[in-house]
Amino acid sequence: MLRGYPVAGDAAGAREAAAGAMAAPSPGPREILAPSPEAGRRAAASSSGHRGLLWRLRDKQCRLGLFEIGPGHELHQVMCLMQAGLWAATQVSMDHPPTGLPTEEDFSEVLTQVHEGFELGTLAGPVFARLRRSLGLAEEDYQAALGPSRPYLQFLSTSKSKASFFLSHDQRFFLKTLRSREVQALLAHLPRYVHHLQRHPHSLLARVLGVHSLRVARGKKKYFIVMQSVFYPAGRISERYDIKGCEVSRWVEPAPEGSVLVLVLKDLNFQGKTINLGPQRSWFLRQMELDTAFLRELNVLDYSLLMAFQRLHEDERGPGSSLIFRTARSIRGAQSAEESGAQNRRLLPDAPNALHIVDGPEHRYFLGLVDLTTVYGLRKRLEQLWKTLRYPGRTFSTVSPACYARRLCQWVEAHTE
Repeated sequence: MLRGYPVAGDAAGAREAAAGAMAAPSPGPREILAPSPEAGRRAAASSSGHRGLLWRLRDKQCRLGLFEIGPGHELHQVMCLMQAGLWAATQVSMDHPPTGLPTEEDFSEVLTQVHEGFELGTLAGPVFARLRRSLGLAEEDYQAALGPSRPYLQFLSTSKSKASFFLSHDQRFFLKTLRSREVQALLAHLPRYVHHLQRHPHSLLARVLGVHSLRVARGKKKYFIVMQSVFYPAGRISERYDIKGCEVSRWVEPAPEGSVLVLVLKDLNFQGKTINLGPQRSWFLRQMELDTAFLRELNVLDYSLLMAFQRLHEDERGPGSSLIFRTARSIRGAQSAEESGAQNRRLLPDAPNALHIVDGPEHRYFLGLVDLTTVYGLRKRLEQLWKTLRYPGRTFSTVSPACYARRLCQWVEAHTE
């Protein structure tokens, strides 16, 4: 059932429109007229106007190698539409936060908000709102970071896909366009994904925070997801890697010394290096086994282990420093005493996005499994056959999910100490 509501030009109008939408008696696709994005821009401008010169200079220094998507950039128009749409979409979950456990209707819900010149769809919105809340992420912070307050950032991607990539200005959230079949796979696996994160709240799987569609005028829908960035906070990160555990097409030409480019290197760039986790190694290996076994059950492959290095300061090393933190978050998500005891747990740094941070004796490591939407269907089986003929005796990414999971775990075991 599609329902229309009067256009609202401010936050109060947004609440009225959202209230009408949430009052719809039947689940499934719903359509509402969204508030004007000017409301979001005004709210953002009022807060950004108080920032001082010193803050802006420090912020710019922390973003070396990243570039603001300003007017004239090929992605600027798309970015502006995404920002306005996400601001309004988040307002719905702020005004009507989901309660209780997710239902089947929550997983299948599609809310379409009609803006001037475009539509933004929110898929399974109540499910992702609950997930954001379970991570301790305030909707107001989420809305402020993704809304029209400041431009998104772009970096030089080494990915071979045709996807577009964005970072929120504070670098905490990562946005990526997806093909429709990838979105279908993600939504089909969403109930099991949520259950896995509940059982293993320290899972290395990337935290997907929202799935959306964007249609400009009467054009074709484009899809994108919002995730927590694995590489956050990024201020002192010195090296970044995308690891698949294979050889073919797994080399990136490093940036020249002194360059401000932020490059994500690959497997062959990591040769001769190790990850020194100390006592955290056994936890990491076990969590890799749990997460890759889950992805194998979903018949998924071609995911990556993202990894980054940050040298610890002297006062961050050893007992009594960075590893002594609150442990309350260690048991968040447990559904029962039995499940709580079965979880793979560790101490967490008391910082945003800490789920992907592991401290070793000398370095802090940022670790996460990303790109979880490639299913081993006929297309991938044919690709595997072709690569077997083209690259005899070499390892490549397209193999069966069982082989892929086993090989990546073996790579991790061989490159950690």
